[in-house]
Amino acid sequence: MLFTEEQQAVRDMAMRFARETLQPGYLTREKQGGLDRDLIRELGRLGFLGADLPEDLGGLGTDSIMVGLIAEAMGYGDFSISQVPVNVSLNAAILLRHAPRAIVEEWVPQMVRGEKIMSICLTEPRGGSDAANIQLRARKRGSDYVLTGEKTSITFATEADIHLVFARTGPADSGARGISAFFIPEGVAGISTTSFDDVGCRQIARGSVFFEDVMVPAEFMLGDEGGGFSQVMQGFDYSRALIALECCGAAQASLDEAWDYARTREAFGRPIGQFQNVSGPLADHDTLVAAARQLAWHTLQLREAGKDHTAEAAMCKWFGPKVAFDAIHQALLTEGHYGYVTDSAHQQRMRDVLGLQIGDGTAGVMKQIIARSRIGRAAVQY
Repeated sequence: MLFTEEQQAVRDMAMRFARETLQPGYLTREKQGGLDRDLIRELGRLGFLGADLPEDLGGLGTDSIMVGLIAEAMGYGDFSISQVPVNVSLNAAILLRHAPRAIVEEWVPQMVRGEKIMSICLTEPRGGSDAANIQLRARKRGSDYVLTGEKTSITFATEADIHLVFARTGPADSGARGISAFFIPEGVAGISTTSFDDVGCRQIARGSVFFEDVMVPAEFMLGDEGGGFSQVMQGFDYSRALIALECCGAAQASLDEAWDYARTREAFGRPIGQFQNVSGPLADHDTLVAAARQLAWHTLQLREAGKDHTAEAAMCKWFGPKVAFDAIHQALLTEGHYGYVTDSAHQQRMRDVLGLQIGDGTAGVMKQIIARSRIGRAAVQY
């Protein structure tokens, strides 16, 4: 894909930041866990958060292509950090589309400045891929709603300042049609969290969020009562394309390092890159990463044109993380025992991108979405 001069300038700046600022501290930040809030605010100051948002809300007023460029560059430097610009653009877009203007004007600028982190609370202990099987209840009490229940496997669980929560407002058997979405501002009583000891992406603090009689004003509902699931979930077509680009960034970093190793490492009196069983697999994976990247750009172009891109987004979501994991794995093998140590960035990237083969929709669910787009209701089992 060819980029405009402005897009290329931002991409170059983001890549410099990734190489000079993010990469040197990547492994240390992952070992420590939790977000470096000063670093996140620096992303905001540089314009790397909410680039597609209106200027009056602190954004750059550009488009999703720019967000994709930034996400890929951040993925090249630190995969966990790359999830922050994706989080901001996705969540802010949901608020812009469904939240009252007062909520948008108060919270979106803070997200763009890197001052506030917002989590999406969808998954529950009994419902992972079955996202519509929500048990957390939102009961009407006067002009408020009272939320009670647990969300689990939530990105930024212990780091989030504000939350988007999916809760059941309809009968237990109402499925997706009985689910509503709520914005929970900072400082609301009754919320507690626990963190998970994950093998990767420790900075984004995945964990559980507990809601114990959390009072939410009715005006903090996003979309229509009982319509929150279908209305808000439409935004995930956006994040799925961005996730593929994050993964491509991490994979490209490992491939670049492996190619450099193959050029300089010698065996049997010559660079190992001259052996086809070394260079061939790297060429294979470089090709697949390029294909995943182009699929993501195509999906974002469809989004910008206002055309349906649900199937393409699902393709991005299952293909990007898998291609990235396999490419990073090959880069690690190329470097042999040098790649099989804990201070190798390959092993950290491989564990990081593995999480995206699970979170935000498994490959099986994504392929079912693709099937529905091709053959309609015939792809749905009853």
